[in-house]
Amino acid sequence: MKKFNCIKKNDEFRAVYKNGKSYANRYLVMYVKDNDRESNRIGISVSKKVGNSVVRHRITRIMREIYRLNDDKLIKGKDIVVIARVNAKDTPYRDMESAYLHLCKIHNILE
Repeated sequence: MKKFNCIKKNDEFRAVYKNGKSYANRYLVMYVKDNDRESNRIGISVSKKVGNSVVRHRITRIMREIYRLNDDKLIKGKDIVVIARVNAKDTPYRDMESAYLHLCKIHNILE
Protein backbone atom coordinates (compact mmCIF):
# COMPACT_ATOMS: atom_id res chain seq x y z
CA MET A 1 0.00 0.00 0.00
CA LYS A 2 1.37 3.40 -1.02
CA LYS A 3 1.75 5.89 1.82
CA PHE A 4 0.58 9.40 1.03
CA ASN A 5 1.28 12.73 2.67
CA CYS A 6 -1.09 13.73 5.44
CA ILE A 7 -1.71 16.91 7.33
CA LYS A 8 -1.44 15.87 10.98
CA LYS A 9 -0.31 18.85 13.03
CA ASN A 10 -2.76 21.38 14.40
CA ASP A 11 -0.68 24.28 13.01
CA GLU A 12 -0.91 22.81 9.51
CA PHE A 13 -4.71 22.47 9.79
CA ARG A 14 -4.97 26.04 11.09
CA ALA A 15 -2.87 27.38 8.20
CA VAL A 16 -5.22 25.75 5.70
CA TYR A 17 -8.30 27.05 7.54
CA LYS A 18 -6.88 30.57 7.72
CA ASN A 19 -5.36 30.93 4.24
CA GLY A 20 -7.31 28.38 2.22
CA LYS A 21 -10.53 28.71 0.30
CA SER A 22 -13.54 26.69 1.40
CA TYR A 23 -16.62 25.29 -0.26
CA ALA A 24 -19.21 22.94 1.15
CA ASN A 25 -21.97 20.62 0.09
CA ARG A 26 -24.40 18.38 1.93
CA TYR A 27 -21.85 15.89 3.28
CA LEU A 28 -18.45 17.62 3.28
CA VAL A 29 -16.62 20.90 3.72
CA MET A 30 -13.36 21.24 1.79
CA TYR A 31 -10.55 23.74 2.32
CA VAL A 32 -7.81 24.00 -0.31
CA LYS A 33 -4.54 25.93 -0.14
CA ASP A 34 -1.34 25.90 -2.23
CA ASN A 35 1.53 24.15 -0.45
CA ASP A 36 4.60 24.80 -2.68
CA ARG A 37 5.37 21.05 -2.88
CA GLU A 38 5.30 18.54 -5.69
CA SER A 39 2.54 16.48 -4.10
CA ASN A 40 -0.78 16.96 -2.38
CA ARG A 41 -1.41 16.54 1.31
CA ILE A 42 -4.77 15.67 2.82
CA GLY A 43 -6.18 16.21 6.27
CA ILE A 44 -9.45 14.60 7.33
CA SER A 45 -11.48 15.91 10.24
CA VAL A 46 -14.55 14.21 11.70
CA SER A 47 -16.12 15.82 14.75
CA LYS A 48 -17.55 13.96 17.73
CA LYS A 49 -20.93 15.42 16.72
CA VAL A 50 -20.94 13.02 13.77
CA GLY A 51 -20.94 9.88 15.94
CA ASN A 52 -18.93 7.57 18.13
CA SER A 53 -15.38 6.51 17.34
CA VAL A 54 -16.47 3.58 15.16
CA VAL A 55 -18.53 5.90 12.94
CA ARG A 56 -15.82 8.57 12.82
CA HIS A 57 -13.11 6.08 11.86
CA ARG A 58 -15.34 4.54 9.20
CA ILE A 59 -15.85 7.97 7.59
CA THR A 60 -12.10 8.66 7.84
CA ARG A 61 -11.26 5.36 6.13
CA ILE A 62 -13.79 6.04 3.39
CA MET A 63 -12.40 9.54 2.77
CA ARG A 64 -8.82 8.24 2.72
CA GLU A 65 -9.78 5.61 0.14
CA ILE A 66 -11.64 8.16 -2.01
CA TYR A 67 -8.58 10.40 -1.93
CA ARG A 68 -6.23 7.51 -2.76
CA LEU A 69 -8.27 6.41 -5.77
CA ASN A 70 -8.69 9.94 -7.15
CA ASP A 71 -5.29 11.46 -6.30
CA ASP A 72 -4.00 11.07 -9.85
CA LYS A 73 -6.90 13.25 -11.12
CA LEU A 74 -5.93 16.21 -8.92
CA ILE A 75 -3.61 19.11 -9.64
CA LYS A 76 -0.42 18.71 -7.58
CA GLY A 77 0.84 21.13 -4.94
CA LYS A 78 -2.27 21.52 -2.77
CA ASP A 79 -3.12 21.09 0.89
CA ILE A 80 -6.64 19.70 1.16
CA VAL A 81 -8.62 19.52 4.40
CA VAL A 82 -11.90 17.62 4.29
CA ILE A 83 -14.38 18.01 7.13
CA ALA A 84 -17.23 15.52 7.37
CA ARG A 85 -20.64 16.91 8.27
CA VAL A 86 -23.23 15.12 10.42
CA ASN A 87 -25.14 14.06 7.26
CA ALA A 88 -22.13 11.95 6.23
CA LYS A 89 -22.78 9.44 9.03
CA ASP A 90 -24.93 6.91 7.15
CA THR A 91 -23.98 7.93 3.63
CA PRO A 92 -22.97 5.22 1.14
CA TYR A 93 -19.49 5.24 -0.41
CA ARG A 94 -20.68 6.33 -3.87
CA ASP A 95 -22.46 9.40 -2.48
CA MET A 96 -19.38 10.38 -0.47
CA GLU A 97 -17.18 10.00 -3.55
CA SER A 98 -19.61 12.06 -5.58
CA ALA A 99 -19.61 14.81 -2.92
CA TYR A 100 -15.79 14.79 -2.80
CA LEU A 101 -15.43 15.05 -6.59
CA HIS A 102 -18.09 17.77 -6.67
CA LEU A 103 -16.05 19.88 -4.24
CA CYS A 104 -12.85 19.18 -6.19
CA LYS A 105 -14.59 20.45 -9.31
CA ILE A 106 -15.75 23.63 -7.54
CA HIS A 107 -12.19 24.26 -6.29
CA ASN A 108 -10.82 23.69 -9.82
CA ILE A 109 -8.28 21.14 -8.63
CA LEU A 110 -9.32 18.37 -11.03
CA GLU A 111 -7.01 17.98 -14.05
